[in-house]
Amino acid sequence: MPRYALLRHTGAPDDPSGCHIDLLLEDGDTCRTWRLATMPRPNAGAQPAVPLPPHRLVWLEPRSAAVSGNRGWAERIHAGSYSGVLPNTTDPTDKDVTLQLQGDLQGCLRIAKGHCSLTIP
Repeated sequence: MPRYALLRHTGAPDDPSGCHIDLLLEDGDTCRTWRLATMPRPNAGAQPAVPLPPHRLVWLEPRSAAVSGNRGWAERIHAGSYSGVLPNTTDPTDKDVTLQLQGDLQGCLRIAKGHCSLTIP
């Protein structure tokens, strides 16, 4: 099963809040990635999800490390696997994503119209 991870990213020069969450979804040789303001909470409603360039697979492993290019520090805080299929697209804003998460976070992850939500029945 493909993997997911959520990273706490601090000190990014383009992040005025100083801390955000990177949501990574394994997709072949890289991870599709979105920036979230906070950790997704089950049934808490949707929050903005900003697409980022693909991230390396190494970030799916347990680690805490400096981000290349003096772009802060990232620490993996949640991880697991997901079922479902990522849409085949080169533009992550182009299609909705609906996946089932298993692992540290569980439930239905949905990214649609620039927003991310996590629901559990």
